[in-house]
Amino acid sequence: MQIFYTVRSGDTLYQIARRWELPVESLIAANNLETPYTIYVGQQLSIPPGVDVIRVRPGDTVFTIAQNFRVPQSVIIEANNLNPPYIIQAGQLLKVPPGIPYYVVQPGDTLFQIAKRFNVITSGLSNPELIQEVNQLPSNIIFPGLKLIIPYAPPGDRGLIAYTSNVGGVYDIWLYNPRNGENVQLTNGLGESFSIPFWSPDSKRIAFVGKNEILYVIQITEGTITRIDQFSEGLGVYLDWSPDSQKLVYAKQNDITLYNVNTYQVQKINQAGATDVQWFPSGIELLFQAADASGMSQLYRIQTDGTNKQQITQNTGSRFNDVRLSPNGSHVLYTTPGASISIIYTLEISTGNLFEVKGGPLAKNYFPVWSPDSSTIAYSATAFEDVGYFNQIRTTGRRGENDVTRAISNCFATPVTWSPDGRKVAYLSDCNNGIASEIWMVDLFHPVPIRLIERTLVTSLQWSPNPIVPMKKTYSSTVYKVQFQYPSDWVRVSDERYEGPDGFFQLSAISTAEPINEICHNEAFHQLLPYGSEPRIVHEQIQQQEACFILPSQDQPPEMRGQAALIVKYPKPIQIEGSSYNYFILWVDKEHLKEISSTLVFL
Repeated sequence: MQIFYTVRSGDTLYQIARRWELPVESLIAANNLETPYTIYVGQQLSIPPGVDVIRVRPGDTVFTIAQNFRVPQSVIIEANNLNPPYIIQAGQLLKVPPGIPYYVVQPGDTLFQIAKRFNVITSGLSNPELIQEVNQLPSNIIFPGLKLIIPYAPPGDRGLIAYTSNVGGVYDIWLYNPRNGENVQLTNGLGESFSIPFWSPDSKRIAFVGKNEILYVIQITEGTITRIDQFSEGLGVYLDWSPDSQKLVYAKQNDITLYNVNTYQVQKINQAGATDVQWFPSGIELLFQAADASGMSQLYRIQTDGTNKQQITQNTGSRFNDVRLSPNGSHVLYTTPGASISIIYTLEISTGNLFEVKGGPLAKNYFPVWSPDSSTIAYSATAFEDVGYFNQIRTTGRRGENDVTRAISNCFATPVTWSPDGRKVAYLSDCNNGIASEIWMVDLFHPVPIRLIERTLVTSLQWSPNPIVPMKKTYSSTVYKVQFQYPSDWVRVSDERYEGPDGFFQLSAISTAEPINEICHNEAFHQLLPYGSEPRIVHEQIQQQEACFILPSQDQPPEMRGQAALIVKYPKPIQIEGSSYNYFILWVDKEHLKEISSTLVFL
């Protein structure tokens, strides 16, 4: 839910933003304010997450702190579970949220206006129905004084975010769908706190190191999980997919290992101490880190057949951390020297020019990652106030130019990941003992942070490279005795019908004992012409049974949404409510007909 602060006399946007250590741009975006960004006394402002704790000083009381921060005393009391007489001690950390967790409806407000004002927007459109649903309103009618919870809306973006979480006390790999807010569990007890999901470029597979340091590959479309290899230690293992999504490369036991996930063939390049192995976009060359003859860490490139090894750095300092090759292969970034001080550097490979990224205020810059177009770096920068450490989500150009703070996280540091279109950055927040429990997202062009996920613990995340991920669910019917897979973002309309933004299916059964040729013809040329005037019938075998596809003609009515059909003879007749049925029929939009029918099995 969003938190609201009521503007008081003397307040400015800058003061409010500074009070909770958040970018003023986020405050503007969170409320869709327009230039000259005027605010007025009594106005309710949605406050994005920032630093909401203070350290109590001698002489402080709940009353004086409430006055200083211009929030009701009750907000502080409730947030900290204080009991009468509400005594606080010098040095105590006290949570001071911006205000109340609801918006008070004002005269002239409508749900649509409220949704637009506070970014309850999905796929670019205001979503007042979500506010209505969360508040259990019987209609869209609201009145002044009504207290409304304002939720964060799924942003409606394409792609999927893979993350590691311990829902139920066991770490596993999960998927979050930004289009509908749905979470899907991919593994069952195979993950560890150090597990990081690595997407293949085509977004059809995820590789990770999990339980017992075993390397697994998940086939997203089929839901299968394959055991590939095992390491002596899983923490810190970096995996990288080939540009064609066919091979994994990683370092193990003084070898660079190339594993083909289709043919199961393994190729090894002997290279003592190699780490951070990655593919160049050509698919025939690798980048890696190893020690030179003097023991100094350097970056090298080498052909995938093990020839033509070339040193590309002249390092005289500490080893490199977070080595990442840009997607276009022109630059490489790394951090050095270590955890206490961590500076980001970028190297232009063709010229050898080295650039330093200024970074955050404490020179503690972590988890840098390239944007999909190789122009920008997102990273996590640690900052410090009296209350302790927190984190800035920042972006910068590859030479350190245009360095901007985009959002605030209460973690010391957090992994970050880019959306496929390069407009958004996702990150972790709500840390407790160093481990986060929430995933947030910020749009660089409209920088209001949006909470996507609230879990028990979350340790890592990666957005899919491809905006369209063919995620599937399995539909089973004990009535019609069939099972098949369908797109996971389709929703149930009835037991027999599911729909999504890009298609649908509906199923039934046919009782007649006529030959399949006649059944297919009668369905295709029904008097209402649901498939147009010239549908095409294609005879096939499905599950070794007689079948036919009915494909619509060009003049099919648009309200039919591209409906096609599959008719299959049952292996043996089924019984439904005492009647016998010989054929199964599935209506599907033509774009998904072959895809879904290929997964059909009889139960």
